[in-house]
Amino acid sequence: MADDATLRRLLAGIARGEADQLAELYDRTSPKLYGLILRIQRDRASAEDVLQDVYMRIWQAAGTYRPEAGPPLPWLCTIARNRAIDSVRRVVEHQGPDLDTGEDWVARLIDPHDGAAAFMDRSALLACLGRLDPLHRDCVVLAYCEGQSREDLARHFDRPVNTIKTWLHRSLAGLKTCLEAVS
Repeated sequence: MADDATLRRLLAGIARGEADQLAELYDRTSPKLYGLILRIQRDRASAEDVLQDVYMRIWQAAGTYRPEAGPPLPWLCTIARNRAIDSVRRVVEHQGPDLDTGEDWVARLIDPHDGAAAFMDRSALLACLGRLDPLHRDCVVLAYCEGQSREDLARHFDRPVNTIKTWLHRSLAGLKTCLEAVS
């Protein structure tokens, strides 16, 4: 790990567009930043992608670093932390909410003992859920998989209860129409 003066020198060089300074910064700081990212983004491959994104952001934002605001390493760690959190949020938005049990949220919507489940095969349901707005889809999953009340959902999404009712009504109608079209 480099001292503050070295990191400041490297960031100043990066701000001037000196790619060799970015390579040196990467060599000196990537183990620390990768460890931080890995604590947030537990998948190693995803953490490596986030790390590359972090250095791209550093390349773009090095000119905004102000030494009087504090040492360089916390500034770098903040970028890494924020990028890792953003990455986790994007995954949740695309895959649906993370259930406490770790169980597949799509599987929770299909009752294997229900004769109608044959009609709603997993891929059709997944495709139809994928067409919903991510917030509306998460609302449906939390309501019908987790059993959250409309009031709980209103607090969770910071929306009025009537908005949640509208989201659920429209989302279920959209799912029904979509599933009828694919059957």
